[in-house]
Amino acid sequence: MNVYDSTPARLLLQLHSEASPWQHDSYCAGFEISQWRCSALADHIIEWLPDYALKEDELNVNHGNIYVRLKEAAARVYSTKAYEKRGELGEITLHAICRDYFKTIPLAPRVFYKTASNDVVKSFDMAHVRYVDDGTFEIWLGESKFYKSGVAAISAAIKSVKEHIDAGFLKREKFLLGPQVAQSLPHADKIRKLLANQTSIDALFQNAVFPVCIACDSDAVNSHKSHTAEYVQGVYGELTELREKLEQSGLPSKIKMHLIYVPLESKDRIAKAFDKRLKGLTIED
Repeated sequence: MNVYDSTPARLLLQLHSEASPWQHDSYCAGFEISQWRCSALADHIIEWLPDYALKEDELNVNHGNIYVRLKEAAARVYSTKAYEKRGELGEITLHAICRDYFKTIPLAPRVFYKTASNDVVKSFDMAHVRYVDDGTFEIWLGESKFYKSGVAAISAAIKSVKEHIDAGFLKREKFLLGPQVAQSLPHADKIRKLLANQTSIDALFQNAVFPVCIACDSDAVNSHKSHTAEYVQGVYGELTELREKLEQSGLPSKIKMHLIYVPLESKDRIAKAFDKRLKGLTIED
């Protein structure tokens, strides 16, 4: 069995999945005893840490090394520059949803991918592959925004993606990613060829999906205490607003976009809960 076949038990519930005019979905942590499940979501993101931060050959975890592996994953996340702004929390959420719901597999662990780029020029927040059938695959190049304001988050995401699809940027990304594609991946040679300098960027566009994850404070979450039809409708309204702003940018007419919305009760509260758990794994006596 491949190590990527094992994933944490699902927590985030898919509320919406709309394919028209292009794919846009929403996911929520839900409620418990009239409270948004902040602690449960923080725990869940910690569960995904090893899958997010460790290399494939480090994911052979057993009861004898599980604590060491978790600490290694936490240390790698905690030491990155993005963590100072809590950007990693959004990235792990995007990683978890794509791995869980769409069965993607990392082309390269995000932490190592960023290290290769020296953090000088911002790289994609996620680089995965999704196998559509036995003969075809998609390269998923993701962007995540973990903000208080959804409007600010989608505006920042649009700016980032527009910068990312620049020819010069994509050539650089291909140069970084190509050598990191594990030979153990199905169709590894085809993936490497697609990412080779000699291959046109047009071929990458034909095979690529650009998921954008927006995790932000939500009026729908804050005005409800349980998973009601009214709550689901409220989240759909927020998802639609984000989708319309992304549509107005013109990006969906150029590349294959996939909007992922994760409504939060409080960005600051979940960041604090996650920080406490991460610090507990990185503390030194």
